[in-house]
Amino acid sequence: MAKGYWASVYPVISDPESLTAYNELAGPAVRAGGGRVLSRDGRVVAHEAGMASRVVLIEFDSFEQAVATHESEAYQKALAALPDGFERDFRIVEGID
Repeated sequence: MAKGYWASVYPVISDPESLTAYNELAGPAVRAGGGRVLSRDGRVVAHEAGMASRVVLIEFDSFEQAVATHESEAYQKALAALPDGFERDFRIVEGID
């Protein structure tokens, strides 16, 4: 079974402290769904149209597990805690089996 991944890119974070409520809810929701953080706030080298922005990569045992975690009540509460005007590029992708 192919793994699933959450890939998030944060083009602009004007106030990192405003993410505290989201982070406090999202971490436990991701762990409860079986997610493992592979990369967060590490160094980035961007090429072509890429931007050297904050990137978060989370791995799940399956694509279905990644989707179900995003749709879970716990993670939806985390999303509701994101501040107004917040911008991110979020994708759920299927790995190679």
